[in-house]
Amino acid sequence: MNRFIFSIVSILIAPWLWAQEGREIRGQIVDSKSQEPLVAVLILVQGSNVSTLSGEDGTFTIPQSSESKNNLLLTYTGYVTKRLVVNVEDKQDVNLGMIVMEEDFSAEAQMNLISLTDNDLGDDNSGSETTSGLLQATRDVFQQAAAFNWGQARFRIRGLDNEYGRTLINGIVMNKVYDGRPQWGNWGGLNDVTRNQEFSMGSSSSDYTFGGILGTQAISTRASHIRKGSRVSASAANTNYSARGMATYASGMNSEGWAYAFSASYRGAEEGHFEGTDYDAKSFFIAIEKKFNANHSLNFTGIYAQNKRGKSAPLTDEVADLMGYKYNSYWGWQDGKKRNSREKVLEEPIFMLTHYWKMSDKSTLTSSLAYQFGKIGNSRLNYNRTNNPDPTYYKNLPSYYSTYHDRDGNYLGNTPEYIGYANAQREFFLQNSQIDWDEIYRKNSESIDENGLKDNLVMLYEDRTDDNTLSFNANFKSLLSDQITFVSGVNYINLSSTNFGKILDLLGSDYFLDLDRFASGQDQQTDLNHPNRKLKEGDTFKYNYQLDANVVNVFTQFEFKYDRVAFYLGQNIAYTNYQRNGLFRNGIYPDSSFGKSEKIDFNNFGFKGGATYYLTGRHALNANVAFMNQAPNLRNVFANARMNNSLVDGIDSETVFSVDGSYILRTPKLKARLTGYFSEIKNATEISFFYAQGLGILDEDGELLLNGNAFVAEILTGVEKRNLGLEFGAEYQVTQTLKAIGNVAFGQSFYTNNPNIVLSIDNAKRTVDYGQSFLKNYRVAGGPQVATSFGLEYRSPQYWWVGANVNYLTDNYLDVSPIMRTSMFTINAEDPDQFPYEDMTPESVRALLKQEKLQDFTLFNLSGGKSWRLPNRNIIGFFASINNVFDKKYKTGGFEQGRNANYKEVSQDYAGGTRSFGNKYFYGYGRNFFANVYYSF
Repeated sequence: MNRFIFSIVSILIAPWLWAQEGREIRGQIVDSKSQEPLVAVLILVQGSNVSTLSGEDGTFTIPQSSESKNNLLLTYTGYVTKRLVVNVEDKQDVNLGMIVMEEDFSAEAQMNLISLTDNDLGDDNSGSETTSGLLQATRDVFQQAAAFNWGQARFRIRGLDNEYGRTLINGIVMNKVYDGRPQWGNWGGLNDVTRNQEFSMGSSSSDYTFGGILGTQAISTRASHIRKGSRVSASAANTNYSARGMATYASGMNSEGWAYAFSASYRGAEEGHFEGTDYDAKSFFIAIEKKFNANHSLNFTGIYAQNKRGKSAPLTDEVADLMGYKYNSYWGWQDGKKRNSREKVLEEPIFMLTHYWKMSDKSTLTSSLAYQFGKIGNSRLNYNRTNNPDPTYYKNLPSYYSTYHDRDGNYLGNTPEYIGYANAQREFFLQNSQIDWDEIYRKNSESIDENGLKDNLVMLYEDRTDDNTLSFNANFKSLLSDQITFVSGVNYINLSSTNFGKILDLLGSDYFLDLDRFASGQDQQTDLNHPNRKLKEGDTFKYNYQLDANVVNVFTQFEFKYDRVAFYLGQNIAYTNYQRNGLFRNGIYPDSSFGKSEKIDFNNFGFKGGATYYLTGRHALNANVAFMNQAPNLRNVFANARMNNSLVDGIDSETVFSVDGSYILRTPKLKARLTGYFSEIKNATEISFFYAQGLGILDEDGELLLNGNAFVAEILTGVEKRNLGLEFGAEYQVTQTLKAIGNVAFGQSFYTNNPNIVLSIDNAKRTVDYGQSFLKNYRVAGGPQVATSFGLEYRSPQYWWVGANVNYLTDNYLDVSPIMRTSMFTINAEDPDQFPYEDMTPESVRALLKQEKLQDFTLFNLSGGKSWRLPNRNIIGFFASINNVFDKKYKTGGFEQGRNANYKEVSQDYAGGTRSFGNKYFYGYGRNFFANVYYSF
C-alpha cells in the first residue's frame, strides 16, 4: 500500500465513523517470504469509507461495518492486492492472526520501466486514480495500460498534456513555472525511494493540492515509510540506456527515533535505440527522519540527479526512406567516436525539509520547505557566413532538385538535367549523411582575420536555463465531526530563472565575434552596451535575460462521508506575477530589450466537487466536476523573451472546465471501471518559433513591407480545445493463477474555435496580426486518441510470473501549422492584386491543408519474472520484458513544417513526388527489451 498517506489516512480510523462499540477486526500483515512486518499497508472495508493502515509491527485494528460480511481490501506498493471476506454475524471482535502478502512481480517491473519512457517531447504524467472513498496504492488497471502499454506510443490520458496535472514531492509542487510540466529527470533513476505515491484521477479530491483536471501524483520520501532493508539491482535494456545499476538502503525507525534511507543509481549507454544517442545519468538520494515524540517528526530529503543524453532528430519520409527510422542527423564521427551536436544536460539538486505535526487525535499539519537550483542546457550548432552543417538541410537532399522551380514558377524537377542532379545528390547524401566534424574544424582554421586569428564560422553552444526555486507548502487536515473532514493548504513558489546562450566549443577557432551576420548595421549587435565582443568558450552570447515569478495557491476542501455516499467540495484561489529583466540591449529592439519589463499579475480561482454512491459493497457510482481559471505558463506570457520585454497582447488566464462520471465494479473475481469524461480549455495561449519562407507582410497602407524569409515567433491567442471520450478497464481472475485484463480508451481531442494568430518578426522589427487561424475541428495532436489492450497474466504458486498483452492504437494525428491556415496563406505577396493564385481552387487548398492521420498499429508485449527466498531469508529476483515483439515500425507523432507559408510554396513542394519540406515524424522503438536482477536483504 501507499505509505505516503500514512499520516493522513490514520486520522480516519476513528471507530465511531462506522462501527459499534466492541466490534473490531484485528490482524498482523507480513511479507510471505521474509515474514517481516509490513508497515503502512492500507486496509479498506469495501462498500464503505472505513480504512486504516498497519503499524510499525504490521498490526492493525479496524472497525466492522454494519454488514454481516465485511470484504477487506489490503493494498501495498509492490505487493499483490489481497481480498479477505470476514464473517461478523456473531457481532464479536475478529482476530485474523497473521496475514501474508506476496510480492507483485508485475508491479516491480513497471516501477523499473518508468525511466524508459523519457522522450524529447516531454515526460508523460500518466495521471492517477483516487476518487473519494476509493483509496488505492497504485494505478488501476486502465492507468497501468495507459502508462506502460500505450505510453511507448506517446498516449495521453484524456488527451491532456501533463501541464494539466500536478506532481508533488512531500507536498511541494514539482511542475515547472515555465511550462507547467514536471521535469521527471530531476528524480530519475530513484525508483526504489520514490515508489510511495498516491494518485487521484481527473479533478477528484486530493489531500495535498487543489490540483488540475488531469489528476495529482503525490510522492512521499519520508524515511520511516520507505520499505526497510537493503537492495541492489542490475538492469540491461536497449532503449534510452543499455545498463543500469542501483543500490538502496532503508533503516526503518529505530528505538531512538531515527530513520535513514539512501539510494544511488547509474544509467548509461554509448548509443541508445536511435543512432548517436548517448546516455549518462547519475542519481543520489538521502532521507533522514527524526521522530521527536508521538506528535512531531522532521524529515530531510536530498536529491541529486545528473542526466546527459543525446537527442534524436525528427525525420521526413524522404530521409527515413533513404536512411531508416533509426537514423539521426545530429551526430558525426570525431576521433573514431560518435559525437552528438544536440545534447540535453540536466542538473538541478533538490533539498527539502518536512515537518509532520500531529496536533491532536483529529488534526494534523504537514509543512515542507524546499530549495532547488541548477541548470538545464540544450546544445546545438551555430553557423554564420557558411553553409548549414546539418546533413539533412533541404539543399543537401535529392528533393531539392526533384521539386525545383525557377523564379518564374516553372517546374524543372522532371527535366533530364534535374533528374540527374537529384540522383547525384542522392548518392552524395548517402555518402555524407552525418555531421562532418573534421570539415567544420577545417573551415574554422581557414577563417583568418586581419590579425591572424581564426574567426569562428561554426561553433557549438547551448541554450541554457539556470533556475533558483524556493518553495513552501503547508497542509492542514482535521476531522470536524464523525462525517466531515476539512483539508486546507497553502503553496508558495518563488522562481528566479536566468536564460542565456553559452559557448561550449569554438571547434578550433580562436574567438567568436558576437554579431548576427544575417542582419546588417546596428541590428547585428547582440548587446549594444558591449558591442563587437570577441568571445571565448564559456562566455554568454546571443541572448541573456532573467525571468522572475511568484506563485501563491490556497485551497480548502470539505469531505463528507456517510453510510452509502461520500462527497467533497473544494475551492482554490491563486495569485501569480511575472517579470522579465533583460541583461542584453539588443540591436533590433534597443528600447525594449534591456532592463525590467512591466510586472504582470493574474488572480485566479477554482471550484470542484464530486461524489461516490455505493449501490452495494461491490457496485459504486462516481462523478466529479471542476471549473477553474489558471494563469498562463511563463513561456506563453512574453511575445519573444529572448529579444525584448514585450508582453503577448491581451494575455489573460485560461478557463478550464471538466466533468466525468464512472461506474465501478469490484467483486472477488472481477474489477472494472467505465468512465465518461468531457473537458474544455478556453483562452489558452501558445507560442512557437520557426523559420518561415514566403512571408508576405503588408503595412497599414497595404504596401508590401516584407516579402521573403524570416525567423518568427508565432503567437496563438484565444485557443479553445475540447476533449471527450470513454475509458474502460477490467481484470478478471479466471483461476487462482490466471488473470485476464482488458482496456479501451476512446477519445476525441479537437479545436473548437479559430484562434487569433500574431507573428513577431525580427526582420520587420514588429508584430503582425494575421487574423484568424482556421483550426476549428482540427484534431489536437498528442498521440493515439483510440487505444485497446488485452492481456493474460499467469502467477504460479512457485513465485514465478509471466504475462502477455496485445495493443491496438489508432486516431493519431499530425500537429498542424497554424500559420498555413490563415487568409494570408492564399495571398500572392509577389502580386497582391492577383488573388487568388492562378491555379488555386477551394478543392486544391483543402487538399493541401488536410490534417494527416498517422497509420494505426498493433504492439505485442511479453514480460515475466521469478523470485527465490534464500536460506538466510534474503530474496533474489529476476524479471524481463520484450515490447513490440514483432518489431513493428510506427510513427508516434510529428508536425507540419511551417517554413512554407503560402499556397504557392506548398503546392510547388508537392511536385516531384517527394517533398523538400515534408512533414517531420517521431518514431517509436522497434523491438526492445528490459531485464533486471535484484537482491533484497
